Amino acid sequence: MQITWSDFEKIDIRVGTIVAAREFARARKPSYQLDIDFGPELGLRRSSAQITAHYSTTDLINRQVIAVVNFAPKNIAGFMSECLVLGVYDDRNDIILLTPDKPVGNGRKIG
Repeated sequence: MQITWSDFEKIDIRVGTIVAAREFARARKPSYQLDIDFGPELGLRRSSAQITAHYSTTDLINRQVIAVVNFAPKNIAGFMSECLVLGVYDDRNDIILLTPDKPVGNGRKIG
């Protein structure tokens, strides 16, 4: 399915830095709860991410990630996920995070 440029412009994709990561025991699939700093305009957002195959909680601290920040919050096992961290599936169907290859300011838009 093709989308128009105006469809794409509705998606707010930004860079943020993970400032906290915790095991998410209540999730059905192995996951972490993340606190991500998106800078002064958006502040701190929380996300649930199924990224345990390639990352430990300590690996994630201070890592920049790319996320969709304008989805409605979603309740996942009692945890309100406020953004969707983006990644790509590897050959085992595990997620590898999308990250900028150079540090950028938190909250910068992807375009």
